Amino acid sequence: MSAFLQQLPALIGVVIGALGSYLAVVRSDQARFRRETAARWEERRLAVYADYARTLKTSVTLTYRIAAHLGNDPHPHPLTPREAAAAQTEATLARDPAGEALLLLGSKEVVEKARVWVVAVLDMERFLREETRDPEAWQALLERQRAGREGYYTAVREDLALPPGHAARWPLSPVSGNR
Repeated sequence: MSAFLQQLPALIGVVIGALGSYLAVVRSDQARFRRETAARWEERRLAVYADYARTLKTSVTLTYRIAAHLGNDPHPHPLTPREAAAAQTEATLARDPAGEALLLLGSKEVVEKARVWVVAVLDMERFLREETRDPEAWQALLERQRAGREGYYTAVREDLALPPGHAARWPLSPVSGNR
């Protein structure tokens, strides 16, 4: 019995060491699982954010082309409203599911900035449906849309902890009102 008592502290040390090792492995696995889960959700959010931007940018490009036909924009490939109608419908239909995914996975800040951007695009579309020929008013709408897009991208970068990006504002030649 005295041999057992002499070995008891060593045996207790082994049990405590094994238990500590087990707990360290479990905690490490839990932390790795949380990191991997967070990374997967971050990848999904990035895909949703990019998809929304891509669908909205399709609508924006179509508005540029229609505005060029009306003499409001310098886009080199003008489209009549009739020629653009099918593509506009398709772009609008693609925007809805992309917007729903954004509402589901996006942060509050990103969703709010997306709303600002899409409202500017909707105003551009309304301007063109009315077949307005006013390059100065069109430029004001473009500035709102560009500011909305820039705000959206800034919010996305902040949400995903990405470094600041380019504002994507390139100077374009103005459109004369005599077209």
